[in-house]
Amino acid sequence: MSKPDLPRCKWPGSDPLYLEYHDKEWGVALKDDRALFEMLVLEGAQAGLSWITILRKRENYRRAFDGFDPEKIARYTPKKIERLMADEGIIRNRLKIEGAVTSAQAWLKIQEEGPGFAKLLWGYVGGKPIVNHLHLADPAPAETDISRAMSKDLKKRGFKFVGPTIVYAFMQATGMVNDHAVTCFRHPEFKARKG
Repeated sequence: MSKPDLPRCKWPGSDPLYLEYHDKEWGVALKDDRALFEMLVLEGAQAGLSWITILRKRENYRRAFDGFDPEKIARYTPKKIERLMADEGIIRNRLKIEGAVTSAQAWLKIQEEGPGFAKLLWGYVGGKPIVNHLHLADPAPAETDISRAMSKDLKKRGFKFVGPTIVYAFMQATGMVNDHAVTCFRHPEFKARKG
C-alpha cells in the first residue's frame, strides 16, 4: 500500500488506486513484449476518457481479453466481439475493441518478422528512458517528435488508436519517458539528492 505522505506528482490526487499505480507502475521501464501490448491497448481504450476509468476496469479487461494474449485476440471472431460489446466490465466501444484485434494482428507480425515489440519501441529512445525535469506546476507535453514518429510507424504497421498523444501517454506509463516531477520521490534527481 502506498504511503499518502510521500512527496509525489500531483496527478494521482488521493485516490488509493491511483497512488498505487503512480508509486509502483507509472514510469517503470517495461520491456516485456506482451505487457507493452497490454498497455498500448489500454491506453487506446482510454482515448476520450480518464486513465482512472481504465485503471478501475483493468482486471475486467484482462479477463475479457484473455490476459491480453495477442495470439488469441488476433483470432477474435465477430461473435466474440459481440460478447465483448455486451461486457459491462469494459469500455463497450466497437472501434476500440476491433482496434485491439487489428493491433494484435500487427503485433504478431512484428514478433514473426522482427525485431520484436519491445526492441522496436525502445529503439525510439535509444533503449533507455528519457528523463525530463518537470516541476509540479509544469505540464508534461501532450506529444513529442518521438511520439509522433512512433505513432506514424505503428499506424503504418496496422495498429489502431495509436495517435501521438496516446503514444506519449503510453511512453510515460511504460517508462520510456520519466515525467515524474523533480520533487516526486519517483524521479531519479530526487532519489540522487536523498541518496
